[in-house]
Amino acid sequence: MELNRKEGREALAVHTAENGVTYLTFPGLERTGVVRHLFSTREGGVSEGIYRSMNLSYARGDEKEAVDENYRRIAEVLGSSVEDMVCSDQTHTDHIRLVTEKDRGKGIVKPKDYTEVDGLITQEKGIVLCTFFADCVPLFFVDPVRSAIGLAHSGWRGTVQKIGRKTVEKMREAFGTEPEDVRAAIGPSICQDCYEVSEDVIEEFRRAFPEESMWDSLFYRTKPGKYQLNLWEANRLVMLEAGIPAEQIEVTDICTCCNPDFLFSHRASHGRRGNLGAFMKLV
Repeated sequence: MELNRKEGREALAVHTAENGVTYLTFPGLERTGVVRHLFSTREGGVSEGIYRSMNLSYARGDEKEAVDENYRRIAEVLGSSVEDMVCSDQTHTDHIRLVTEKDRGKGIVKPKDYTEVDGLITQEKGIVLCTFFADCVPLFFVDPVRSAIGLAHSGWRGTVQKIGRKTVEKMREAFGTEPEDVRAAIGPSICQDCYEVSEDVIEEFRRAFPEESMWDSLFYRTKPGKYQLNLWEANRLVMLEAGIPAEQIEVTDICTCCNPDFLFSHRASHGRRGNLGAFMKLV
């Protein structure tokens, strides 16, 4: 499939596993040598209809057996089992959970005993962190010095709350992570050209990013009360604010909304879709 990619960035790598799962990885995260990670696509699962085929949501009307099999296939690609996975409970918050051994399997093979969690961090090898998307921004964090990782879900609300910076702060508090050691990535999500928002959202961004010199890179006005918002750049600025060096931040070159046959997009599908997943574990 020919992807619509954005120019000027290191390309995400596209892989197809022996079991048919097609997935994306960031070259810079791979080069750390301490993690296995992937971002799922629509290819390689067993779901049907609007969920075709690698849907990772149990909550959008798909058959549970199909979603179970989709997770099993993702786990196989990662060299893990579904019992190793720990899922977020996303509600567009800035809440981050420290994941430990007792959390293994939560959200897949046993119920979650937590709510309103949009970020996950861990230092436990083999635990697979899982977060979910269909236009919002996946954030990956790897500390190769202290062998610690984090994943976060950052829609516009998470971005103005700066969940990316807060994830790094939580890793520092829990593991002693130094921001200058972190390798980070901003995953496939909706691009500025596709993301129209209203004046009230832009006011939130003006408050979150008060330096007017930043505004031209974050949004532009298209008509009265309507703007195109750049969540990729906003999250990059949040990572820089957290202290991560610019050269250690990878930014996606793939928009979910520009590639609706390859990736789920809430906007492109008008809400008739499944979920993509970001997955990462320490090895």
